[in-house]
Amino acid sequence: PTRCNSESSSKVGTMAHLRPDMNYVRLRDNTFVTTYQRTFKHPKFETRLPMHGMSMLTPRGGIPLSARGPPSTRNVGAAGSPVMKTQAGAVAATANKKKASAASLGVLRLDYNYPPAPGDIDHPDSFDYDVYYRVVPGFTFEMCQSGKMTKEVHNEFIEAINYLLSKGVHGITGDCGFMMYFQKLARSLTSIPVFMSSLAQLPAVTCAYARHEKVAIFTANGKSLSPMRGLIRDECGVDTQEQRYIIVGCQDIPGFEAVAEGKKVDVPKVTPGMVELAQKVIAEHPDLRAILMECTELGPYSDAVRAATGLPVFDAITCCNFFLAGVKDNKNFGLNNWQQEWDHEQADYHYGDNLTAAQKSHLVNKV
Repeated sequence: PTRCNSESSSKVGTMAHLRPDMNYVRLRDNTFVTTYQRTFKHPKFETRLPMHGMSMLTPRGGIPLSARGPPSTRNVGAAGSPVMKTQAGAVAATANKKKASAASLGVLRLDYNYPPAPGDIDHPDSFDYDVYYRVVPGFTFEMCQSGKMTKEVHNEFIEAINYLLSKGVHGITGDCGFMMYFQKLARSLTSIPVFMSSLAQLPAVTCAYARHEKVAIFTANGKSLSPMRGLIRDECGVDTQEQRYIIVGCQDIPGFEAVAEGKKVDVPKVTPGMVELAQKVIAEHPDLRAILMECTELGPYSDAVRAATGLPVFDAITCCNFFLAGVKDNKNFGLNNWQQEWDHEQADYHYGDNLTAAQKSHLVNKV
């Protein structure tokens, strides 16, 4: 080969495109490489891959690598081939394996009976999975709001938790936001998720927005949430008295007084007032980004508020759905057919069911 430099490159017409600051070696007519390229040696690779422990790995085809043979001998996908037989065996094994039970929720109920509306946590049609209810005899709304139990009610509370666990539920909640007072007690009795109030999702909602953006917390009565400040801070890690949280009481909405009276709420009558209140709060706080319904009887209005305001609205139902989603089969991807399907039928439950005669005798609100 002829060595060329920047001085001699002008003598070769075909070298006009070469860089003047590089030295080149002429291999043949009109073919040049740099001296660096000339000295570079291509690495050599072992053509055989040692398998060792990898030889037993089974890729998607279903046949161990060590047993696959060269490509020309494979009969991939043909009827009766090893691939098809292995795949069929895997499907059969999955079908024969006992499936996990369908996701289900356990709800602790106050010793308090009222006719719930769809969207209320005490209405089973609010959910698209099985729900099991259990009243705690003697556990009245007043006792729950105080945050203190008698010894007898404490024991009944434990009995109720154990009943729900015996039904195989995947999460436990309560039918009153004030049950947050007993979140720690319920959590100590089981290893499954416990979310006694819709406030359990407040940390995630808070995290989704900047510190200057606000979250409204709607309650049945605005003043009743103040005593829970320390509890919410300890359990949820947020301080509801920070400026970013707007506490909104719904006690003055026409028709909503039925909640305090324990009567059936006329949802169509209350809905316009609930929407109007939400719009008023947004007008006063343009930087409001989300609404959280703390009271379990506010769920029936969530959709109307979403539609009217365009804001995300979280409630007791979204809280339950969040935790139950963690144990449900996602059919869009991954392993499927490992969990039983929900039969779309809720148990026929009435207040006081699942109690013994002795337990029913301890009810304040008699069946």
